[in-house]
Amino acid sequence: MEKKINVGVAGLGFGGEFIPIYQSHPLCGEVAICTRNPKTLREIGDKFSIPERLRYTDYDEMVKNTELDAIHIVTPILEHHRQTLAALEAGKHTACTVPMATSLSELEDIVRAKKRAGKVYMMMETALYTREFLYVQDKVRRGEFGRLQFLRGGHMQNMALEGWGDYWRGFPPFYYGTHALSPLLTLLGTRAKSVSCHGSGRLSADKAEKYGSPFAVETATFVMENTDVVVEATRCLFETVRQVVESFDVYGDRMSFEWEQILDDGHVIFENIDDAHKIHMPETDHLLPEPIRKYARRVNISDPTQPSFIQGAGHGGSHPFVVDEFLNAIREDRDSAIDAVQAAQITGAGICAHLSAMRGGEVIEIPDFSKVV
Repeated sequence: MEKKINVGVAGLGFGGEFIPIYQSHPLCGEVAICTRNPKTLREIGDKFSIPERLRYTDYDEMVKNTELDAIHIVTPILEHHRQTLAALEAGKHTACTVPMATSLSELEDIVRAKKRAGKVYMMMETALYTREFLYVQDKVRRGEFGRLQFLRGGHMQNMALEGWGDYWRGFPPFYYGTHALSPLLTLLGTRAKSVSCHGSGRLSADKAEKYGSPFAVETATFVMENTDVVVEATRCLFETVRQVVESFDVYGDRMSFEWEQILDDGHVIFENIDDAHKIHMPETDHLLPEPIRKYARRVNISDPTQPSFIQGAGHGGSHPFVVDEFLNAIREDRDSAIDAVQAAQITGAGICAHLSAMRGGEVIEIPDFSKVV
């Protein structure tokens, strides 16, 4: 009988959404949980019947547990680097929510640690498993778009909703650029070589002073490797009014796709200059193992008040897909679809975009993380 994979989930806000998915997955055994808040630990532990011995308020203690094969980090962004290194160095397969880290040197640290550990690393990028992405990716692979000519990504979000930690205040937009960038890089199958980015507007002083990032919006143009296609992406997090959207547009010489302007209004497919029609994305649950299919459907979420779900537009049914890919990569002893190098290419492109904005649009060369040794 194949050994089940025991997983520890760190961070029980948004992280709490993944507990029942792991518990239902046929490859997963026991699930441990960790949060600094004893009250939250008790409530979540009781809700999902987590044994007392698998409840932790100390992350490092959970990582030491030899029963656990893997760790899934869903904690504040500034914890990602340290906690990922700790998990890999403890010999655990490691998944981490976005972004991978917040500096180029931190990204390199994780790439090296993953190589040393010989374990699976996966950045749990939900944008690569939404209904929209899976639909468009399939059509691109089938050649229905023809020759790709231009791609654009956007993540517009005004984080005024209660429930976000103080560390978010004034956070540089492209430090959290993975939702806007990952579909573009993945559809083109390449990395961003260089970027020129401009900041627009100004944040109020209490936000701008926290990270020294003054811009309300950042918009960037990326030159890509081994293709003549240039991509554009835009990010905002504060003081810019718009319904939240994590979007991408794809333009080809046979077909194009544009993201809907208003939630649930319908995306647009163009098949000729004058031939446009709206499409509502089909469910994707049939692509998953039967026990976790329900978690991909639009109506299934255990906490509908969770800010990451509300302001992430539901994440497009992606949650069970990232879990399934992580566990299958472990079982099959292979790199995940969003391995450390790919995660660093995506995250690093955003970090370099912010650096360019801070330098008035200067062209910044983006490191090739496949060359990190």
